[in-house]
Order: sequence, then structure tokens, then C-alpha cells
Amino acid sequence: MDSMTLKCPVTIKAKVTEELKKHLAAEIQEAIKKADMELQQIEFHGKRLLTEQARQDAQGLTALRQQIDAEKQKRLDFKNHMLEKLKETAQLEIGAEIVQGTMERLITVSVGDDLQKLMGMEILLEDGKILAFRS
Repeated sequence: MDSMTLKCPVTIKAKVTEELKKHLAAEIQEAIKKADMELQQIEFHGKRLLTEQARQDAQGLTALRQQIDAEKQKRLDFKNHMLEKLKETAQLEIGAEIVQGTMERLITVSVGDDLQKLMGMEILLEDGKILAFRS
């Protein structure tokens, strides 16, 4: 066997532009709105569930309240994390490069190839368009 096909990760980086900052901020704000809506739903359904539980079995009330509070806390933690990311996004410098994720690609390697060089590939984007391939 002289060659082999492998899946390798490719890092996707984006050059920070005003357009990218607006896009990232909009995504984060949408996630914050979703968390707020989920908090409202938990509050609404929680009150109803607590009322029903109190009528049926008062002993289960404490456990149910803890479960509802835990769900609310998860959403609040997520919201606070998103608010922190929103601040970080606002502070990004134009022209800087940020990692946006990874993808996979198939490569064919042969005896004698430099595997480290083939594994460290990056794609640089600017406003969604490919600027460069890097190794």
C-alpha cells in the first residue's frame, strides 16, 4: 500500500470586520431573547405545576421547586455567558482573526509526506468569502 485516505480537521478562521461583528452580535442577542422566553415559560409553567402539586401531594413540592429553580438557573447562567460574549464581541479589533469552528477534509497521504503540515490546514474567511488556505 503506497497511499491512504484520511479525514483531517480544518480550522475555519474569520477576519473581523464590522459586518462580522454585527452578525455575531445579532446571533448572541437572538440567543439571549430565546433564553428570556424560556425563563418566562419556566416561570409560567412552574407556577401551574407547583399549584397542581400542592393540591395532589404537598411533600413533592420542595423537590419540584428545586427542579424548577435548577432549570431557571441553567437559563440564567447561559444568558450571563451570552452577555459576556456580547461584550467580548464588541471589543474585537477590526482585522484580527478569530476561530469560528472546524470542518473535516479528506486527504490522501503517501509514504514520505509531512503529516504535520497536512494536518494543520486553515481556511481564512472575510465576510463569508474564502480569502486564503493556509498550512
